[in-house]
Amino acid sequence: MQTLVIVAKRDTPQAMALAAEIRERYPNLTVLADRALAHALNWPRIEDRELAARAELVVVLGGDGTLIYAARLLGGRDVPILGVNLGSLGFMTEVPVEELFTRLAEVLAGNFHVDSRMKLSCRLMRGGKVLIEDEILNDVVINKGALARIADHETSIDGVPITTYKADGVILATPTGSTAYSLSAGGPIVHPSVDCTILSPICSHALTQRSIVVPADRTIRVTLKSETADTYLTLDGQTGHSLQTGDCIEVVRSPNRVELVRNPRVAFFTILRQKLHWGER
Repeated sequence: MQTLVIVAKRDTPQAMALAAEIRERYPNLTVLADRALAHALNWPRIEDRELAARAELVVVLGGDGTLIYAARLLGGRDVPILGVNLGSLGFMTEVPVEELFTRLAEVLAGNFHVDSRMKLSCRLMRGGKVLIEDEILNDVVINKGALARIADHETSIDGVPITTYKADGVILATPTGSTAYSLSAGGPIVHPSVDCTILSPICSHALTQRSIVVPADRTIRVTLKSETADTYLTLDGQTGHSLQTGDCIEVVRSPNRVELVRNPRVAFFTILRQKLHWGER
Protein backbone atom coordinates (compact mmCIF):
# COMPACT_ATOMS: atom_id res chain seq x y z
CA MET A 1 0.00 0.00 0.00
CA GLN A 2 1.56 3.25 -1.15
CA THR A 3 -1.44 5.59 -1.29
CA LEU A 4 -3.53 6.27 1.79
CA VAL A 5 -6.68 8.41 1.68
CA ILE A 6 -8.00 10.03 4.87
CA VAL A 7 -11.70 10.85 5.17
CA ALA A 8 -12.54 12.85 8.29
CA LYS A 9 -15.57 14.23 10.05
CA ARG A 10 -15.89 17.87 9.03
CA ASP A 11 -14.75 20.67 11.29
CA THR A 12 -13.28 18.32 13.90
CA PRO A 13 -9.95 19.55 15.31
CA GLN A 14 -9.04 16.09 16.63
CA ALA A 15 -9.48 14.57 13.16
CA MET A 16 -7.34 17.29 11.60
CA ALA A 17 -4.56 16.74 14.14
CA LEU A 18 -4.61 12.97 13.62
CA ALA A 19 -4.53 13.36 9.83
CA ALA A 20 -1.49 15.62 10.08
CA GLU A 21 0.21 13.14 12.42
CA ILE A 22 -0.44 10.24 10.03
CA ARG A 23 1.20 12.17 7.21
CA GLU A 24 4.15 13.08 9.42
CA ARG A 25 4.68 9.49 10.63
CA TYR A 26 4.59 8.00 7.12
CA PRO A 27 6.67 10.30 4.89
CA ASN A 28 7.27 7.47 2.39
CA LEU A 29 3.53 7.09 1.71
CA THR A 30 1.34 9.28 -0.45
CA VAL A 31 -1.23 10.57 2.05
CA LEU A 32 -4.25 12.28 0.52
CA ALA A 33 -7.44 13.68 2.04
CA ASP A 34 -11.05 14.33 1.13
CA ARG A 35 -11.67 17.81 -0.18
CA ALA A 36 -12.94 19.36 3.07
CA LEU A 37 -10.02 18.00 5.09
CA ALA A 38 -7.51 18.96 2.39
CA HIS A 39 -8.87 22.50 2.41
CA ALA A 40 -8.65 22.72 6.23
CA LEU A 41 -5.05 21.44 6.27
CA ASN A 42 -3.95 23.28 3.14
CA TRP A 43 -3.12 20.01 1.37
CA PRO A 44 -3.59 19.54 -2.39
CA ARG A 45 -7.29 19.25 -3.18
CA ILE A 46 -8.14 16.27 -5.39
CA GLU A 47 -11.47 15.41 -6.98
CA ASP A 48 -13.42 12.53 -5.47
CA ARG A 49 -13.13 10.39 -8.60
CA GLU A 50 -9.34 10.62 -8.58
CA LEU A 51 -9.19 9.93 -4.84
CA ALA A 52 -11.24 6.77 -5.35
CA ALA A 53 -9.04 5.66 -8.24
CA ARG A 54 -5.76 6.20 -6.36
CA ALA A 55 -6.73 4.92 -2.90
CA GLU A 56 -5.18 1.67 -1.68
CA LEU A 57 -6.32 2.16 1.91
CA VAL A 58 -8.91 4.54 3.35
CA VAL A 59 -8.67 5.72 6.96
CA VAL A 60 -11.90 7.14 8.35
CA LEU A 61 -11.62 9.55 11.28
CA GLY A 62 -15.09 10.14 12.68
CA GLY A 63 -18.12 7.92 13.10
CA ASP A 64 -20.41 5.66 11.11
CA GLY A 65 -21.78 8.56 9.05
CA THR A 66 -18.26 9.49 7.97
CA LEU A 67 -17.58 5.87 7.05
CA ILE A 68 -20.72 5.72 4.91
CA TYR A 69 -19.53 8.86 3.13
CA ALA A 70 -16.14 7.21 2.51
CA ALA A 71 -17.78 4.08 1.12
CA ARG A 72 -19.85 6.20 -1.27
CA LEU A 73 -16.73 8.11 -2.30
CA LEU A 74 -15.05 4.83 -3.31
CA GLY A 75 -17.94 3.84 -5.54
CA GLY A 76 -17.52 0.17 -6.36
CA ARG A 77 -13.81 -0.21 -5.56
CA ASP A 78 -12.96 -2.90 -3.00
CA VAL A 79 -10.44 -0.80 -1.07
CA PRO A 80 -10.09 -1.69 2.64
CA ILE A 81 -11.49 0.92 5.02
CA LEU A 82 -10.04 1.37 8.52
CA GLY A 83 -12.73 3.02 10.64
CA VAL A 84 -11.47 5.02 13.64
CA ASN A 85 -14.16 6.28 15.98
CA LEU A 86 -13.52 9.65 17.58
CA GLY A 87 -16.45 9.36 19.97
CA SER A 88 -18.14 6.30 21.44
CA LEU A 89 -17.80 2.90 19.79
CA GLY A 90 -19.48 2.81 16.38
CA PHE A 91 -21.26 -0.10 14.69
CA MET A 92 -18.80 0.17 11.77
CA THR A 93 -15.97 2.38 13.06
CA GLU A 94 -14.60 -0.24 15.44
CA VAL A 95 -11.12 1.12 16.22
CA PRO A 96 -10.81 3.48 19.21
CA VAL A 97 -8.63 6.50 18.60
CA GLU A 98 -5.95 5.34 21.06
CA GLU A 99 -5.41 2.22 18.90
CA LEU A 100 -5.19 4.10 15.60
CA PHE A 101 -1.46 3.87 15.00
CA THR A 102 -1.17 0.29 16.25
CA ARG A 103 -3.91 -0.89 13.89
CA LEU A 104 -2.65 1.26 11.02
CA ALA A 105 0.85 -0.25 11.32
CA GLU A 106 -0.68 -3.75 11.22
CA VAL A 107 -2.73 -2.95 8.14
CA LEU A 108 0.23 -1.44 6.30
CA ALA A 109 2.19 -4.59 7.12
CA GLY A 110 -0.57 -6.71 5.62
CA ASN A 111 -1.63 -8.15 8.97
CA PHE A 112 -5.38 -7.64 8.92
CA HIS A 113 -8.75 -9.19 8.06
CA VAL A 114 -11.80 -7.54 6.54
CA ASP A 115 -15.56 -7.84 6.88
CA SER A 116 -17.01 -7.84 3.38
CA ARG A 117 -20.29 -5.90 3.61
CA MET A 118 -23.11 -6.18 1.11
CA LYS A 119 -24.39 -3.11 -0.74
CA LEU A 120 -27.66 -2.43 -2.53
CA SER A 121 -28.11 -1.12 -6.05
CA CYS A 122 -30.97 1.37 -6.15
CA ARG A 123 -32.70 2.87 -9.19
CA LEU A 124 -35.37 5.56 -9.21
CA MET A 125 -37.54 5.25 -12.33
CA ARG A 126 -40.08 7.75 -13.61
CA GLY A 127 -42.09 7.31 -16.78
CA GLY A 128 -39.96 4.33 -17.84
CA LYS A 129 -36.70 6.28 -17.52
CA VAL A 130 -33.98 5.85 -14.91
CA LEU A 131 -33.56 9.16 -13.08
CA ILE A 132 -31.11 8.07 -10.39
CA GLU A 133 -28.88 5.03 -9.99
CA ASP A 134 -26.77 4.62 -6.87
CA GLU A 135 -25.18 2.12 -4.48
CA ILE A 136 -26.12 1.94 -0.82
CA LEU A 137 -24.33 0.56 2.24
CA ASN A 138 -26.97 1.26 4.92
CA ASP A 139 -30.50 1.89 3.71
CA VAL A 140 -32.92 3.20 1.12
CA VAL A 141 -35.73 5.19 2.76
CA ILE A 142 -39.00 6.35 1.20
CA ASN A 143 -40.58 8.76 3.65
CA LYS A 144 -43.12 11.55 3.83
CA GLY A 145 -42.43 15.09 4.96
CA ALA A 146 -43.77 16.61 8.16
CA LEU A 147 -47.19 17.56 6.76
CA ALA A 148 -47.71 14.85 4.11
CA ARG A 149 -50.48 12.28 4.48
CA ILE A 150 -50.09 8.53 4.72
CA ALA A 151 -49.09 7.11 1.32
CA ASP A 152 -49.70 3.92 -0.67
CA HIS A 153 -46.51 1.96 -1.49
CA GLU A 154 -47.23 -0.86 -3.95
CA THR A 155 -44.54 -3.48 -3.32
CA SER A 156 -43.42 -6.54 -5.29
CA ILE A 157 -40.55 -9.03 -5.08
CA ASP A 158 -39.25 -10.47 -8.36
CA GLY A 159 -42.44 -9.25 -10.01
CA VAL A 160 -44.74 -11.00 -7.52
CA PRO A 161 -47.09 -8.56 -5.74
CA ILE A 162 -46.59 -8.60 -1.97
CA THR A 163 -48.80 -5.84 -0.61
CA THR A 164 -49.56 -2.15 -0.80
CA TYR A 165 -48.23 -0.59 2.38
CA LYS A 166 -50.44 2.21 3.67
CA ALA A 167 -47.71 3.79 5.73
CA ASP A 168 -45.57 6.84 6.39
CA GLY A 169 -42.88 5.19 4.31
CA VAL A 170 -40.79 2.11 3.56
CA ILE A 171 -37.20 1.19 4.50
CA LEU A 172 -35.03 -1.19 2.49
CA ALA A 173 -31.94 -1.96 4.54
CA THR A 174 -28.80 -4.05 4.25
CA PRO A 175 -27.63 -6.16 7.20
CA THR A 176 -25.22 -3.29 7.97
CA GLY A 177 -28.21 -0.93 8.04
CA SER A 178 -30.32 -3.27 10.18
CA THR A 179 -29.09 -1.50 13.33
CA ALA A 180 -30.02 1.97 12.02
CA TYR A 181 -33.43 3.39 10.99
CA SER A 182 -34.73 -0.10 10.19
CA LEU A 183 -34.29 -1.13 13.84
CA SER A 184 -36.30 1.89 14.99
CA ALA A 185 -39.10 0.84 12.62
CA GLY A 186 -39.31 -2.60 14.23
CA GLY A 187 -36.96 -4.44 11.89
CA PRO A 188 -34.69 -7.30 13.01
CA ILE A 189 -30.98 -7.13 13.77
CA VAL A 190 -29.18 -9.11 11.06
CA HIS A 191 -25.56 -10.25 11.32
CA PRO A 192 -23.50 -8.46 8.64
CA SER A 193 -22.24 -11.76 7.21
CA VAL A 194 -25.80 -12.66 6.12
CA ASP A 195 -26.65 -11.32 2.66
CA CYS A 196 -30.27 -10.18 2.60
CA THR A 197 -32.50 -7.13 2.26
CA ILE A 198 -34.77 -6.08 5.14
CA LEU A 199 -38.06 -4.58 3.96
CA SER A 200 -39.84 -2.59 6.68
CA PRO A 201 -42.89 -0.30 6.56
CA ILE A 202 -42.73 2.88 8.64
CA CYS A 203 -45.79 3.22 10.91
CA SER A 204 -48.00 0.96 8.77
CA HIS A 205 -51.77 1.45 9.02
CA ALA A 206 -52.17 -2.36 9.24
CA LEU A 207 -50.66 -3.92 12.35
CA THR A 208 -50.13 -7.25 10.52
CA GLN A 209 -47.69 -5.68 8.04
CA ARG A 210 -44.29 -6.35 9.56
CA SER A 211 -40.70 -6.44 8.41
CA ILE A 212 -39.73 -9.06 5.83
CA VAL A 213 -36.24 -10.49 5.33
CA VAL A 214 -35.71 -11.08 1.60
CA PRO A 215 -32.88 -13.01 -0.14
CA ALA A 216 -30.34 -10.51 -1.43
CA ASP A 217 -30.61 -11.59 -5.07
CA ARG A 218 -34.34 -10.81 -5.27
CA THR A 219 -35.42 -7.55 -6.89
CA ILE A 220 -37.74 -5.43 -4.75
CA ARG A 221 -39.86 -2.72 -6.39
CA VAL A 222 -41.81 -0.09 -4.49
CA THR A 223 -44.15 2.15 -6.50
CA LEU A 224 -45.67 5.28 -5.00
CA LYS A 225 -49.38 5.03 -5.89
CA SER A 226 -51.19 7.71 -3.93
CA GLU A 227 -51.45 11.39 -4.78
CA THR A 228 -49.20 12.88 -2.16
CA ALA A 229 -46.79 15.76 -2.04
CA ASP A 230 -43.70 16.13 0.11
CA THR A 231 -42.42 12.55 -0.22
CA TYR A 232 -38.71 11.83 -0.51
CA LEU A 233 -36.21 9.12 -1.33
CA THR A 234 -33.17 9.21 0.96
CA LEU A 235 -30.07 7.14 0.20
CA ASP A 236 -27.77 6.27 3.10
CA GLY A 237 -28.88 9.48 4.82
CA GLN A 238 -26.55 11.33 2.44
CA THR A 239 -28.66 12.35 -0.56
CA GLY A 240 -32.37 13.13 -0.91
CA HIS A 241 -34.66 13.19 -3.93
CA SER A 242 -38.26 14.39 -4.23
CA LEU A 243 -40.74 11.75 -5.39
CA GLN A 244 -43.88 11.93 -7.52
CA THR A 245 -46.91 9.66 -7.86
CA GLY A 246 -46.02 6.70 -10.07
CA ASP A 247 -42.30 6.76 -9.24
CA CYS A 248 -40.79 3.29 -8.89
CA ILE A 249 -37.81 2.48 -6.64
CA GLU A 250 -36.02 -0.74 -7.58
CA VAL A 251 -33.55 -2.36 -5.18
CA VAL A 252 -31.35 -5.47 -5.48
CA ARG A 253 -27.94 -6.61 -4.20
CA SER A 254 -25.03 -4.76 -5.78
CA PRO A 255 -22.15 -6.76 -7.30
CA ASN A 256 -19.80 -4.45 -5.36
CA ARG A 257 -19.03 -4.69 -1.66
CA VAL A 258 -17.48 -2.61 1.11
CA GLU A 259 -14.37 -4.04 2.80
CA LEU A 260 -14.13 -2.98 6.46
CA VAL A 261 -10.93 -3.68 8.37
CA ARG A 262 -11.84 -5.66 11.48
CA ASN A 263 -10.72 -4.80 14.97
CA PRO A 264 -9.57 -8.22 16.30
CA ARG A 265 -10.49 -7.16 19.83
CA VAL A 266 -14.13 -6.34 19.03
CA ALA A 267 -16.81 -8.80 17.84
CA PHE A 268 -20.17 -7.80 16.32
CA PHE A 269 -22.08 -9.00 19.37
CA THR A 270 -19.71 -7.10 21.65
CA ILE A 271 -20.69 -3.93 19.79
CA LEU A 272 -24.39 -4.79 20.15
CA ARG A 273 -24.02 -5.31 23.91
CA GLN A 274 -22.26 -1.99 24.34
CA LYS A 275 -24.36 0.13 21.98
CA LEU A 276 -27.76 -1.34 22.89
CA HIS A 277 -26.96 -1.85 26.60
CA TRP A 278 -27.95 -5.50 26.60
CA GLY A 279 -27.85 -7.10 30.03
CA GLU A 280 -28.18 -3.79 31.86
CA ARG A 281 -30.97 -2.77 34.21
